[in-house]
Amino acid sequence: MQIGELAERTGASRRLLRYYEEQGLITAERLPNGYRDYDDRTVDRVAQIRGLLDSGLPTRIIQQILPCLNTPAVLVCADDATPDVVEALERERDRIARQVEFLTGNLSAISDYLEAVTTPRVKRRPARSKAQAEALPA
Repeated sequence: MQIGELAERTGASRRLLRYYEEQGLITAERLPNGYRDYDDRTVDRVAQIRGLLDSGLPTRIIQQILPCLNTPAVLVCADDATPDVVEALERERDRIARQVEFLTGNLSAISDYLEAVTTPRVKRRPARSKAQAEALPA
């Protein structure tokens, strides 16, 4: 498929796809007319790259671990990880875990608020003054 179709199927711009190619994250064959020709599996690869970028990983780390991922979120090799890559991934994992914890707290707060404002309330009478309360028969 050509770059326009890949862009349409992935939601990534043509410019971004060219950048991914420059960074070695995706590859394309060249047709005789010079157009790029992407394999259908590139659609999943782009989704995988975008997910890794969204989680905060830089492209240099993604480039190193991407060959080990054959489908989104399935690790198929880990023997060739350099100490630098392992250290960077551990930092990213810890950062993401902190972010998830923070977001989970926000999610709970928003859920609690929504429950409070959408749950029907029992109508209460207005509070009585001390004089009104004393005037009532016992």
